Amino acid sequence: MTTTRTPVAAPRRHRHTLAPLAFLAPFLIPFVLFTLVPVGYAFWQSLHKTERTGGTFGRTETVFAGFEQYGDVVSEPFFVDSLLRVALFALVQIPVMIALALALALLLDSAVARLKRFFRLVYFVPYGIPGVVAALMWAFLYDPRLSPVVDLLRSAHIDVDLLGPDAILWSIGNVVTWTYTGYNMLIMYAALQAVPADLSEAARVDGAGPWTIALRIKVPVIRPALVLTGVFSLIGTFQLFTEPQVFRAISTSVTSTYTPNLAAYSLAAGDRYSEAAALSVLLAVATFVLSFLFLRFTARRQG
Repeated sequence: MTTTRTPVAAPRRHRHTLAPLAFLAPFLIPFVLFTLVPVGYAFWQSLHKTERTGGTFGRTETVFAGFEQYGDVVSEPFFVDSLLRVALFALVQIPVMIALALALALLLDSAVARLKRFFRLVYFVPYGIPGVVAALMWAFLYDPRLSPVVDLLRSAHIDVDLLGPDAILWSIGNVVTWTYTGYNMLIMYAALQAVPADLSEAARVDGAGPWTIALRIKVPVIRPALVLTGVFSLIGTFQLFTEPQVFRAISTSVTSTYTPNLAAYSLAAGDRYSEAAALSVLLAVATFVLSFLFLRFTARRQG
C-alpha cells in the first residue's frame, strides 16, 4: 500500500516564506533602489580618484585611492566649521520647533479650540510650499532694501541686519521652523487623538485642570511621536541645503561651504566628485550615529 503524506508540506512552507517578502516589497524595493544603491555607489566612488596625465587635455584614469579622499575632506577647514554650525543649529532650532508644534497640537486638542479643521490646514500650509519658494519669500522679508519688516524694526529704533554674519544662521532657522512646525504638529495631533478619553476624564474627576492634564497625561502618552519628530528633525538638519543655497544669492554671509550638504554640492560642482562622495558618506554616517544615540537616549529616559 502506498502513502500520500509528503507531497503537500513543501509548497505550503514555501508560500509561507514568500508571504512576508510580498508584504515588505513595497518598502524594500524603493529603499534598496533609492537609498542603499546610491549610498553604496557614493562609498565606492569615495574610494577612487581621477588621475590626469598629459596636462589639461590629457588622458584621465580612475584609480583606487582607499581612504585618501576622507583624509583630504576631514583636513579641510570647512569640514569642522560646517559641522559645528549645523550642530549649533540643531541644538537651538529643533527644541524651539518641537515646542511650538507641541503647543499648537495641544491647543487644537483642547476642549476650548474652535475651527479645528481650518487651523489644522492653516498650520500645515507652509509645509506644502516648496522650499525654494519659501526661502525666496523670507529672503525678501530679510532684505534691508526691500523688507517692510526691517523698515518696521528701524522705526522702532531696532537696527538689525537679518542677512548679516551674526544673524543669518537664525534667519535660516526661522525659515525652517516656519516650514516644518505644522508638519510636526500634525504628527503630534494624530497621536493625541489616540489618547484614551478615560485617562483625561479620570484626571478631571480627581481635580486636575487642563494644564495638568496636558503636561501629566497627554505629553507622556505621545512621547513616541515626540521622539519620531525629533529624529526626523535631526536628519533634516544635517541635510540643510535649500535655504542656505537661496540665501547665498543675496548675502555674502553664506559661503559655498556653509553647511556640509552645501560643501558636498560645491565640491561636486568643482569636478571633485570623489571628495564630494567622501563628504556625503561621512555625513550619512554622522546622521545615522546621532539618530541612533538620540533614540538610545530617549529609550533610556523612558525606562
